[in-house]
Amino acid sequence: MKKTIEILISILKWLYIIIMSSLSIIPLIWIVMSSFKTNNEIMNSAFSLPNQINFNGYASALKIAPIFKYYINSIIVSTFSTIVNVVLVSMAAYALVRFIFRGKKFLLIMLSSSLLVPTAAILMPIYIIFTKLYLYDTLIGLILIYAALGLPVSLFVMRSYFQNIPREIEEAAYVDGAGVIKTFFTIMMPIAKPGLATIAILQFLTSWNEFMFALILTKNQAVRTLPLALNYFKSQFTFNFTAMFAALTMVILPSIIIYFILQEQVTESIVAGSMKG
Repeated sequence: MKKTIEILISILKWLYIIIMSSLSIIPLIWIVMSSFKTNNEIMNSAFSLPNQINFNGYASALKIAPIFKYYINSIIVSTFSTIVNVVLVSMAAYALVRFIFRGKKFLLIMLSSSLLVPTAAILMPIYIIFTKLYLYDTLIGLILIYAALGLPVSLFVMRSYFQNIPREIEEAAYVDGAGVIKTFFTIMMPIAKPGLATIAILQFLTSWNEFMFALILTKNQAVRTLPLALNYFKSQFTFNFTAMFAALTMVILPSIIIYFILQEQVTESIVAGSMKG
C-alpha cells in the first residue's frame, strides 16, 4: 500500500512538472515557429508548421521599427544597472552582516519596508526628481532607477549568503595581514560568486523586461528600450503577424539565453544556501 502511494505521488509529481513545463515552453515554440511563417500560413492555420523557413518577418520587423537601437539601449541599461546594483549591494550586504554600527537595525527595517511600497506609488516623485536633475529622457536615468529598484531584493539575497559564510575564513585572512578591503575583494567575493550570479541574473532580467518606468521617464525613441518597442510594434505592424512574431522572438530570446548560460550559478547558490541554512 505504501509503495503504491509513493508510485502515485511520483506520477503526480512528474505529471505536474510536464504540465507546467508545457505551459512555459509551448507558447515560446509557437511564437518562434510563427516568426518563420507567412501571413497567409498564420491566418489559415496558426498551429501548423511552416511550409518553409521564411525570414521575411525579421526583415520587415527591422525595416518597420528601429529595433537595433532598442536592442542597444536595453543592453546598455540592463548591463550597467546590473553592474551598479551588484557592486553596491555586495559591499552594503557585507557591511550589514560583519560590522556593528549605529542605526543598523533601523536601516534594515527601512529596507524591509521598501519592499512593501508599490512601484506605481513612487512614479510621480521619481519623475519630478529626474526632471529637476536633468535625468529625464536619458539612459543614465534609467540605469540609476533600475539599479535602485533592485537594491532591496538583491541586498537581502546577498545578506543571507554572507551570513552563511564562516567568520573563520576572514579571521585567517586577517592573521595573514590582509585588511578589510583586500579580504572582501580577494576572498569573500570569489566565495560569494554564486550569490552574485543570482542577483546579477535577477537584476538583468528585471531591467531587460521593465516597462512602466521606461514609459514614464522617456519620450524620445532614441533612448527607449525593447519592452516599449513591443508597444510600438503593435501599432505599426497592424496585420503583419509574421513581423510581429519575429519582433517578439528577438525581444524574448536574449533573456532566455542569458538565463541558460548562467543557470548553473543560480542552482549552485540555491543548493549552497539550503545546505548552509
